[in-house]
Amino acid sequence: MNYRHQFHAGNFADVLKHSVLLHLLRALQTKEKGLLYLDTHAGRGGYDLSAAASGTTLARKPEWPHGLGRLLGRSDLPPELASYLEAVQTFDRATGSKTPLAASIDEPPRFYPGSPWLAASHLRPQDRAILCERQPDEAAALTSEFAGRRRVSVQTMDGYTAVRATLPPPERRALVLIDPPFETADEWGSILGALEAGLARLPGGTFAVWYPLTTRARVDVFYRQLLAFRDLPPCYTVELLIGGEDAGLKLWGCGLLVINPPWGSARPLDTLARWLAPVLAQGPGATGGVHWLVPER
Repeated sequence: MNYRHQFHAGNFADVLKHSVLLHLLRALQTKEKGLLYLDTHAGRGGYDLSAAASGTTLARKPEWPHGLGRLLGRSDLPPELASYLEAVQTFDRATGSKTPLAASIDEPPRFYPGSPWLAASHLRPQDRAILCERQPDEAAALTSEFAGRRRVSVQTMDGYTAVRATLPPPERRALVLIDPPFETADEWGSILGALEAGLARLPGGTFAVWYPLTTRARVDVFYRQLLAFRDLPPCYTVELLIGGEDAGLKLWGCGLLVINPPWGSARPLDTLARWLAPVLAQGPGATGGVHWLVPER
């Protein structure tokens, strides 16, 4: 696998994905009963944004200034984005305190949290997390990051296999994040297989699937195959386009499919995506919002 998220950390896709993730987790935690957070493609716990400009052999243009960077210093953030930015800054301060080269609190963040840290840092005593990563070096970094955390388990394994292996959990409640690198031609098929297996094992589980919007992604085919599921639960997509298909962007947007969403979560996420569109736009045609595939009953 060639994908390394450190080169994209804090970009517009991370802003959407991580703010949605935190909103879903907090919405599910309005119920007292514990839950399992399962991250199928966890990556590592956090990323050094100063390394984002360095590729494996050539310098790269960092992506975070056009994502996270555009939120810094704003006083008009929607509540979901304000909570997300606070979590990012908390991670940056905590990680920076261990590093003599860390930026001061008044400067742009140097360290950015991955989804494992964001979710794990918001677990209650009755919640737990399983973080899956099959790439050995990423899994090693993840294991080091969460060493000694009693409610967090790191598994070096294929995330799609983990859905079948860990569901249903004893808690009978789960938030499953499926965030693959989309490097293989059969990625959509793997996602559909995992969703079918996961829903069979935990029909009421909440599943969130991140996906890119590109010419090659063919998300429309994925939707049709998903809607062919028997008794598909309520689900919506929350999408952010930073430009239209003719804006000349290789990646013009992204989205998250949310199956069995927490009640009432669609409206604030629709507001969030619509707010982000003009702020993070990189070309004409930027837009965002929530679209129901199967409405709440």
